[in-house]
Amino acid sequence: MDQKILYQIALTLIPRVGAVNGKNLISYCGSVEAVFKSSKKALLKIPGIGAETANSIVKQDVLALAELEMRFMEEHDVKPYYFLDDNYPSRLKHLPDAPILLYFKGNANLDAERTVGIIGTRKPTATGKIICEEFVEELKSYNVTIISGLAFGIDVVAHKKCVETEIPTIGVLGHGLGTIYPAAHRKIAKEMTAQGGLLTEFAHTYGPDGPHFPMRNRVVAGLCDALVVVETPRRGGSMITTNYANQYHKDVFAFPGRIKDKQSEGCNLLIKSHKAALLEGAKDLAYVMQWGAKSKPKQIQKSLFVELNNNQKEIIELLTKTEQLSVDQINSVLALTNSEMAGELLDLEFKGLIKSLPGKRYLLA
Repeated sequence: MDQKILYQIALTLIPRVGAVNGKNLISYCGSVEAVFKSSKKALLKIPGIGAETANSIVKQDVLALAELEMRFMEEHDVKPYYFLDDNYPSRLKHLPDAPILLYFKGNANLDAERTVGIIGTRKPTATGKIICEEFVEELKSYNVTIISGLAFGIDVVAHKKCVETEIPTIGVLGHGLGTIYPAAHRKIAKEMTAQGGLLTEFAHTYGPDGPHFPMRNRVVAGLCDALVVVETPRRGGSMITTNYANQYHKDVFAFPGRIKDKQSEGCNLLIKSHKAALLEGAKDLAYVMQWGAKSKPKQIQKSLFVELNNNQKEIIELLTKTEQLSVDQINSVLALTNSEMAGELLDLEFKGLIKSLPGKRYLLA
Protein backbone atom coordinates (compact mmCIF):
# COMPACT_ATOMS: atom_id res chain seq x y z
CA MET A 1 0.00 0.00 0.00
CA ASP A 2 1.41 3.39 -1.04
CA GLN A 3 1.90 5.28 2.24
CA LYS A 4 2.12 8.62 0.48
CA ILE A 5 -1.34 8.23 -1.09
CA LEU A 6 -2.66 6.85 2.20
CA TYR A 7 -1.72 10.06 4.02
CA GLN A 8 -3.07 12.21 1.18
CA ILE A 9 -6.46 10.53 1.43
CA ALA A 10 -6.42 10.63 5.22
CA LEU A 11 -5.89 14.39 5.27
CA THR A 12 -9.07 14.94 3.25
CA LEU A 13 -11.04 12.77 5.68
CA ILE A 14 -10.25 14.87 8.78
CA PRO A 15 -13.47 16.59 9.95
CA ARG A 16 -13.56 20.38 9.34
CA VAL A 17 -10.39 20.33 7.24
CA GLY A 18 -11.19 21.60 3.77
CA ALA A 19 -8.96 22.58 0.87
CA VAL A 20 -7.67 25.81 2.41
CA ASN A 21 -6.97 24.48 5.93
CA GLY A 22 -5.54 21.28 4.50
CA LYS A 23 -3.03 23.17 2.38
CA ASN A 24 -2.23 25.31 5.41
CA LEU A 25 -1.42 22.18 7.42
CA ILE A 26 0.86 20.85 4.68
CA SER A 27 2.59 24.21 4.34
CA TYR A 28 3.30 24.55 8.07
CA CYS A 29 4.27 20.92 8.64
CA GLY A 30 6.31 20.51 5.45
CA SER A 31 4.51 17.50 3.94
CA VAL A 32 1.28 15.56 4.22
CA GLU A 33 3.08 12.77 6.11
CA ALA A 34 4.49 15.30 8.58
CA VAL A 35 0.97 16.49 9.42
CA PHE A 36 0.20 13.13 11.02
CA LYS A 37 3.54 13.01 12.83
CA SER A 38 3.14 16.43 14.44
CA SER A 39 2.27 16.85 18.11
CA LYS A 40 -1.01 18.36 19.25
CA LYS A 41 0.91 21.33 20.65
CA ALA A 42 2.52 22.02 17.26
CA LEU A 43 -0.77 21.61 15.43
CA LEU A 44 -2.57 24.10 17.67
CA LYS A 45 -0.10 26.79 16.62
CA ILE A 46 -1.30 26.53 13.01
CA PRO A 47 -3.92 29.17 12.07
CA GLY A 48 -7.39 27.71 11.64
CA ILE A 49 -6.62 24.49 13.54
CA GLY A 50 -8.56 24.08 16.77
CA ALA A 51 -8.39 21.49 19.53
CA GLU A 52 -10.99 19.18 17.98
CA THR A 53 -9.20 19.06 14.63
CA ALA A 54 -5.81 18.61 16.30
CA ASN A 55 -7.21 15.68 18.33
CA SER A 56 -8.54 14.03 15.15
CA ILE A 57 -5.11 14.27 13.53
CA VAL A 58 -3.21 12.96 16.56
CA LYS A 59 -5.59 10.01 17.06
CA GLN A 60 -5.05 9.04 13.39
CA ASP A 61 -8.45 7.30 13.18
CA VAL A 62 -8.76 8.52 9.60
CA LEU A 63 -5.88 6.31 8.48
CA ALA A 64 -8.10 3.23 8.73
CA LEU A 65 -10.74 4.97 6.60
CA ALA A 66 -8.06 5.92 4.11
CA GLU A 67 -7.05 2.25 3.82
CA LEU A 68 -10.65 1.37 2.94
CA GLU A 69 -10.64 4.09 0.29
CA MET A 70 -7.44 2.75 -1.26
CA ARG A 71 -8.95 -0.73 -1.50
CA PHE A 72 -12.01 0.72 -3.23
CA MET A 73 -9.77 2.60 -5.67
CA GLU A 74 -7.82 -0.55 -6.54
CA GLU A 75 -11.01 -2.59 -7.06
CA HIS A 76 -12.71 0.03 -9.24
CA ASP A 77 -9.75 1.43 -11.19
CA VAL A 78 -9.95 4.88 -9.63
CA LYS A 79 -6.96 7.19 -10.05
CA PRO A 80 -5.94 9.79 -7.41
CA TYR A 81 -4.72 13.29 -8.34
CA TYR A 82 -2.91 15.13 -5.52
CA PHE A 83 -2.62 18.92 -5.84
CA LEU A 84 1.19 18.95 -5.63
CA ASP A 85 1.67 16.21 -8.24
CA ASP A 86 2.48 16.94 -11.89
CA ASN A 87 -0.62 15.11 -13.15
CA TYR A 88 -3.04 17.28 -11.14
CA PRO A 89 -5.27 19.27 -13.57
CA SER A 90 -3.33 22.43 -14.45
CA ARG A 91 -6.47 24.58 -14.67
CA LEU A 92 -7.18 23.88 -10.99
CA LYS A 93 -3.64 23.80 -9.67
CA HIS A 94 -3.30 27.50 -8.79
CA LEU A 95 -6.81 28.10 -7.44
CA PRO A 96 -6.60 28.64 -3.65
CA ASP A 97 -9.74 26.58 -2.95
CA ALA A 98 -8.98 23.75 -5.39
CA PRO A 99 -9.39 20.26 -3.87
CA ILE A 100 -6.34 18.71 -2.22
CA LEU A 101 -7.16 15.36 -3.79
CA LEU A 102 -9.31 14.30 -6.74
CA TYR A 103 -10.60 10.84 -7.57
CA PHE A 104 -11.06 10.02 -11.26
CA LYS A 105 -12.59 7.05 -13.05
CA GLY A 106 -12.31 7.10 -16.82
CA ASN A 107 -9.85 7.82 -19.62
CA ALA A 108 -10.35 11.51 -20.47
CA ASN A 109 -7.46 13.93 -20.47
CA LEU A 110 -7.97 16.26 -17.50
CA ASP A 111 -5.61 18.71 -19.21
CA ALA A 112 -7.35 18.66 -22.59
CA GLU A 113 -6.37 21.56 -24.85
CA ARG A 114 -9.93 22.98 -24.93
CA THR A 115 -12.61 22.55 -22.29
CA VAL A 116 -16.17 23.85 -22.17
CA GLY A 117 -18.46 23.65 -19.16
CA ILE A 118 -22.18 23.35 -19.97
CA ILE A 119 -24.65 23.95 -17.15
CA GLY A 120 -28.27 24.95 -16.68
CA THR A 121 -31.60 24.34 -15.01
CA ARG A 122 -32.75 20.95 -13.76
CA LYS A 123 -36.10 21.58 -15.47
CA PRO A 124 -35.30 22.77 -18.99
CA THR A 125 -37.91 23.56 -21.60
CA ALA A 126 -38.09 21.56 -24.80
CA THR A 127 -36.39 24.49 -26.52
CA GLY A 128 -33.60 24.50 -23.93
CA LYS A 129 -32.90 20.82 -24.56
CA ILE A 130 -32.74 21.37 -28.31
CA ILE A 131 -30.41 24.37 -27.91
CA CYS A 132 -28.12 22.31 -25.67
CA GLU A 133 -28.02 19.31 -28.01
CA GLU A 134 -27.38 21.44 -31.10
CA PHE A 135 -24.67 23.40 -29.30
CA VAL A 136 -22.86 20.20 -28.23
CA GLU A 137 -23.03 18.88 -31.79
CA GLU A 138 -21.60 22.16 -33.13
CA LEU A 139 -18.70 21.94 -30.67
CA LYS A 140 -17.50 18.60 -32.04
CA SER A 141 -15.45 20.22 -34.82
CA TYR A 142 -13.49 22.26 -32.24
CA ASN A 143 -12.04 19.18 -30.48
CA VAL A 144 -13.26 20.11 -27.01
CA THR A 145 -13.83 18.17 -23.83
CA ILE A 146 -17.19 19.01 -22.26
CA ILE A 147 -17.64 19.25 -18.50
CA SER A 148 -20.83 19.26 -16.47
CA GLY A 149 -22.26 18.02 -13.18
CA LEU A 150 -24.31 14.92 -14.11
CA ALA A 151 -27.43 16.54 -12.60
CA PHE A 152 -30.98 16.37 -13.92
CA GLY A 153 -31.78 18.72 -16.78
CA ILE A 154 -29.22 20.49 -18.94
CA ASP A 155 -26.26 18.66 -17.36
CA VAL A 156 -27.37 15.20 -18.39
CA VAL A 157 -28.67 16.41 -21.77
CA ALA A 158 -25.14 17.64 -22.52
CA HIS A 159 -23.49 14.43 -21.28
CA LYS A 160 -25.84 12.20 -23.31
CA LYS A 161 -25.28 14.19 -26.48
CA CYS A 162 -21.52 13.95 -25.94
CA VAL A 163 -21.69 10.16 -25.66
CA GLU A 164 -23.89 10.02 -28.76
CA THR A 165 -21.53 12.21 -30.80
CA GLU A 166 -18.32 10.73 -29.31
CA ILE A 167 -17.13 13.92 -27.62
CA PRO A 168 -15.07 13.38 -24.44
CA THR A 169 -17.16 14.44 -21.44
CA ILE A 170 -16.37 14.63 -17.72
CA GLY A 171 -19.03 14.53 -15.02
CA VAL A 172 -18.01 16.27 -11.79
CA LEU A 173 -19.83 14.67 -8.86
CA GLY A 174 -21.09 16.08 -5.56
CA HIS A 175 -20.51 12.71 -3.88
CA GLY A 176 -18.10 9.79 -3.89
CA LEU A 177 -17.71 7.17 -6.61
CA GLY A 178 -19.39 4.54 -4.45
CA THR A 179 -22.74 5.72 -5.77
CA ILE A 180 -24.27 7.67 -8.65
CA TYR A 181 -26.76 10.44 -7.96
CA PRO A 182 -29.34 10.68 -9.29
CA ALA A 183 -29.71 6.90 -9.65
CA ALA A 184 -31.44 7.38 -13.01
CA HIS A 185 -28.07 8.47 -14.44
CA ARG A 186 -26.17 5.25 -13.67
CA LYS A 187 -26.33 4.06 -17.28
CA ILE A 188 -25.03 7.29 -18.79
CA ALA A 189 -22.36 7.53 -16.06
CA LYS A 190 -21.07 4.08 -17.02
CA GLU A 191 -21.02 5.04 -20.69
CA MET A 192 -19.13 8.25 -19.87
CA THR A 193 -16.25 6.36 -18.27
CA ALA A 194 -15.56 4.74 -21.65
CA GLN A 195 -14.98 8.04 -23.50
CA GLY A 196 -14.66 10.58 -20.70
CA GLY A 197 -14.89 10.07 -16.99
CA LEU A 198 -16.26 10.84 -13.55
CA LEU A 199 -14.39 13.19 -11.23
CA THR A 200 -14.91 13.96 -7.55
CA GLU A 201 -13.10 15.25 -4.48
CA PHE A 202 -15.17 13.02 -2.17
CA ALA A 203 -14.25 9.58 -0.87
CA HIS A 204 -16.48 6.73 -2.07
CA THR A 205 -18.47 6.57 1.19
CA TYR A 206 -19.63 10.21 0.89
CA GLY A 207 -23.22 10.54 -0.30
CA PRO A 208 -24.97 13.41 -2.11
CA ASP A 209 -25.12 15.90 0.76
CA GLY A 210 -26.41 19.46 0.16
CA PRO A 211 -23.14 21.36 0.85
CA HIS A 212 -21.26 19.05 -1.54
CA PHE A 213 -22.92 20.49 -4.65
CA PRO A 214 -21.58 24.06 -4.42
CA MET A 215 -18.17 22.45 -3.87
CA ARG A 216 -18.77 20.40 -7.03
CA ASN A 217 -19.74 23.58 -8.88
CA ARG A 218 -16.40 25.28 -8.18
CA VAL A 219 -14.56 22.32 -9.74
CA VAL A 220 -16.74 22.54 -12.87
CA ALA A 221 -15.96 26.27 -13.09
CA GLY A 222 -12.25 25.74 -12.47
CA LEU A 223 -11.82 22.98 -15.03
CA CYS A 224 -13.32 24.80 -18.01
CA ASP A 225 -11.89 27.45 -20.30
CA ALA A 226 -15.38 28.66 -21.13
CA LEU A 227 -18.58 28.17 -19.12
CA VAL A 228 -21.89 28.12 -21.01
CA VAL A 229 -25.30 28.52 -19.34
CA VAL A 230 -28.35 27.07 -21.10
CA GLU A 231 -31.51 28.21 -19.28
CA THR A 232 -31.45 28.96 -15.56
CA PRO A 233 -33.68 30.84 -13.13
CA ARG A 234 -32.25 33.67 -11.03
CA ARG A 235 -31.31 31.35 -8.19
CA GLY A 236 -29.75 27.91 -8.21
CA GLY A 237 -26.61 25.91 -8.78
CA SER A 238 -25.92 27.39 -12.21
CA MET A 239 -25.71 30.91 -10.80
CA ILE A 240 -23.31 29.66 -8.10
CA THR A 241 -21.13 28.07 -10.78
CA THR A 242 -21.06 31.28 -12.85
CA ASN A 243 -19.99 33.24 -9.76
CA TYR A 244 -17.05 30.87 -9.32
CA ALA A 245 -16.20 31.11 -13.02
CA ASN A 246 -16.13 34.91 -12.85
CA GLN A 247 -13.92 34.77 -9.74
CA TYR A 248 -11.56 32.45 -11.60
CA HIS A 249 -11.48 34.81 -14.63
CA LYS A 250 -13.07 32.28 -16.95
CA ASP A 251 -15.05 33.26 -20.04
CA VAL A 252 -18.77 32.92 -19.28
CA PHE A 253 -21.50 32.74 -21.94
CA ALA A 254 -25.27 32.46 -21.74
CA PHE A 255 -28.03 31.72 -24.23
CA PRO A 256 -30.65 34.49 -23.93
CA GLY A 257 -34.35 33.75 -23.46
CA ARG A 258 -37.68 35.52 -23.60
CA ILE A 259 -38.20 38.30 -21.07
CA LYS A 260 -41.13 36.59 -19.28
CA ASP A 261 -39.57 33.13 -19.32
CA LYS A 262 -38.73 32.07 -15.72
CA GLN A 263 -36.24 29.47 -16.93
CA SER A 264 -34.23 32.13 -18.75
CA GLU A 265 -34.28 34.87 -16.10
CA GLY A 266 -30.84 33.89 -14.82
CA CYS A 267 -29.29 33.87 -18.31
CA ASN A 268 -30.78 37.26 -19.14
CA LEU A 269 -29.57 38.67 -15.82
CA LEU A 270 -26.03 37.41 -16.42
CA ILE A 271 -25.96 39.03 -19.85
CA LYS A 272 -27.54 42.28 -18.61
CA SER A 273 -25.08 42.57 -15.71
CA HIS A 274 -22.08 41.82 -17.98
CA LYS A 275 -21.29 38.59 -16.13
CA ALA A 276 -21.78 36.56 -19.30
CA ALA A 277 -21.51 37.18 -23.03
CA LEU A 278 -24.56 36.58 -25.21
CA LEU A 279 -24.28 33.31 -27.10
CA GLU A 280 -26.21 32.03 -30.11
CA GLY A 281 -24.04 29.08 -31.08
CA ALA A 282 -20.62 27.45 -31.07
CA LYS A 283 -19.26 29.89 -33.67
CA ASP A 284 -19.77 32.77 -31.24
CA LEU A 285 -17.83 30.95 -28.54
CA ALA A 286 -15.06 29.95 -30.96
CA TYR A 287 -14.74 33.56 -32.15
CA VAL A 288 -14.30 34.94 -28.62
CA MET A 289 -11.96 32.13 -27.60
CA GLN A 290 -10.10 32.40 -30.93
CA TRP A 291 -10.56 28.72 -31.62
CA GLY A 292 -10.01 28.89 -35.35
CA ALA A 293 -7.90 26.79 -37.65
CA LYS A 294 -4.40 26.27 -36.34
CA SER A 295 -1.67 28.21 -38.07
CA LYS A 296 2.03 27.44 -38.17
CA PRO A 297 3.94 28.74 -35.15
CA LYS A 298 5.54 32.10 -35.78
CA GLN A 299 9.29 32.28 -35.69
CA ILE A 300 10.84 34.62 -33.15
CA GLN A 301 13.91 36.48 -34.40
CA LYS A 302 17.01 34.97 -32.79
CA SER A 303 18.47 38.37 -31.95
CA LEU A 304 15.32 39.32 -30.04
CA PHE A 305 15.11 35.91 -28.36
CA VAL A 306 18.58 36.49 -26.87
CA GLU A 307 17.27 39.63 -25.15
CA LEU A 308 14.63 37.67 -23.24
CA ASN A 309 15.20 36.30 -19.76
CA ASN A 310 14.85 32.58 -19.06
CA ASN A 311 11.22 32.83 -17.91
CA GLN A 312 10.25 34.77 -21.02
CA LYS A 313 12.03 32.31 -23.30
CA GLU A 314 10.15 29.46 -21.66
CA ILE A 315 6.81 31.26 -22.13
CA ILE A 316 7.56 31.76 -25.84
CA GLU A 317 8.54 28.10 -26.22
CA LEU A 318 5.29 26.98 -24.54
CA LEU A 319 3.17 29.19 -26.82
CA THR A 320 5.08 27.95 -29.87
CA LYS A 321 3.97 24.40 -29.06
CA THR A 322 0.34 25.27 -28.23
CA GLU A 323 -2.09 27.62 -29.98
CA GLN A 324 -2.96 29.49 -26.78
CA LEU A 325 -2.55 29.02 -23.03
CA SER A 326 -4.08 30.40 -19.86
CA VAL A 327 -2.02 32.04 -17.11
CA ASP A 328 -2.61 28.94 -14.96
CA GLN A 329 -1.35 26.60 -17.70
CA ILE A 330 1.80 28.70 -18.21
CA ASN A 331 2.43 28.97 -14.49
CA SER A 332 2.01 25.22 -13.97
CA VAL A 333 5.40 25.01 -15.73
CA LEU A 334 7.12 28.17 -14.46
CA ALA A 335 5.71 28.29 -10.89
CA LEU A 336 6.12 32.07 -10.48
CA THR A 337 4.27 34.34 -8.09
CA ASN A 338 1.26 36.20 -9.50
CA SER A 339 3.18 39.49 -9.63
CA GLU A 340 6.23 37.88 -11.28
CA MET A 341 4.06 36.20 -13.90
CA ALA A 342 2.14 39.42 -14.60
CA GLY A 343 5.42 41.29 -15.08
CA GLU A 344 6.86 38.73 -17.53
CA LEU A 345 3.67 38.61 -19.61
CA LEU A 346 3.35 42.40 -19.69
CA ASP A 347 6.97 42.76 -20.85
CA LEU A 348 6.39 40.23 -23.64
CA GLU A 349 3.28 42.15 -24.71
CA PHE A 350 5.27 45.41 -24.82
CA LYS A 351 7.83 43.65 -27.01
CA GLY A 352 5.02 42.67 -29.36
CA LEU A 353 5.69 38.93 -28.96
CA ILE A 354 2.41 37.82 -27.38
CA LYS A 355 -1.23 38.90 -27.36
CA SER A 356 -3.65 38.72 -24.44
CA LEU A 357 -7.13 37.22 -24.91
CA PRO A 358 -10.29 37.28 -22.77
CA GLY A 359 -10.09 35.02 -19.74
CA LYS A 360 -6.38 35.68 -19.07
CA ARG A 361 -5.23 33.60 -22.06
CA TYR A 362 -2.27 34.30 -24.34
CA LEU A 363 -1.01 33.45 -27.81
CA LEU A 364 1.93 34.45 -29.98
CA ALA A 365 1.45 37.84 -31.65
